[in-house]
Amino acid sequence: MDNITWLGHASFMLKGERIVYIDPFRIRPMEKADIILITHGHYDHCSPEDVKRISKADTIVIGPPDCACATKHLSPGEKLSIGTIVVEAVPAYNLNKDFHPKFNKWVGYIITIEGKRIYHAGDTDFIPEMRNLKDIDIALLPVGGTYTMTAEEAADAANSFMPKIAVPMHYGKIVGGMNDAERFRSLFRGKTELL
Repeated sequence: MDNITWLGHASFMLKGERIVYIDPFRIRPMEKADIILITHGHYDHCSPEDVKRISKADTIVIGPPDCACATKHLSPGEKLSIGTIVVEAVPAYNLNKDFHPKFNKWVGYIITIEGKRIYHAGDTDFIPEMRNLKDIDIALLPVGGTYTMTAEEAADAANSFMPKIAVPMHYGKIVGGMNDAERFRSLFRGKTELL
């Protein structure tokens, strides 16, 4: 895969054989998407305006069952293959706060693309299911606190499954700041890249 671009907050573009966006939110006009992944229905993750801006006639928009933006729906544990790309929905929820309840069946994703397994955690706490993650090349993890893991919790999560590279996200626009990303980097025992 050529590159991963952080577009701010929880938004990313994966650019390789196909262009994949995850949770586009307040992004500037960019290349059109082949696939768009939405983790859940909150406005800062499921933005109809952004989805429309980067969609073309054959763009596939994937999200959990309650996501109105999506044309295909995945619940935790379900997979979808699109050509050589495999998209697996994994659980994402809060343990001790009510913003992202488990019963909503909101998701993170493991995207297998060009031989790499990329995990986008979605809005989540350090949930037990993370301990079972295997062979993750790149983990995109929220560190901003309030609605998701804090930097310390995200580092504990990453240390439990040890991705080859961890990328902190979900800071800088609504909650959290660069100090959270730096704190994560100081606590994760593996390689951290700040995009």
